[in-house]
Amino acid sequence: MASHIEWIRKFCLSLPHTTEKIQWGNDLLFQIGDKMYCVLCLEPDVRAKVSFKCTPERFAELVEVEGIIPAPYMARNQWVALVEMDALRQSEIKELIRGSYQLVLAKLPRKVQATLAASN
Repeated sequence: MASHIEWIRKFCLSLPHTTEKIQWGNDLLFQIGDKMYCVLCLEPDVRAKVSFKCTPERFAELVEVEGIIPAPYMARNQWVALVEMDALRQSEIKELIRGSYQLVLAKLPRKVQATLAASN
């Protein structure tokens, strides 16, 4: 297992109410309220290593960085994919994943948000 998979998984699971599941064969999804905010590819030879949502402004900035592409199938929703893990520092990746988590949490129905908040 690649080292980035371990630290990203540990970081995602540290965010409140995160659940994980395998989907689409070898993709590890991290979700809040059944909505994904981060996808880790577990296959070593696949191009996109990790994908996450960002704001439209950040999306425009990030896709200009070498080693970052619009996420396959999800770019229209402002998802980016890192094809090179050294395109950003680990601290930046964590901050972007946290931002993705916050964006997805904010879009959850109020009732779901209230349920999550009540279970803290």
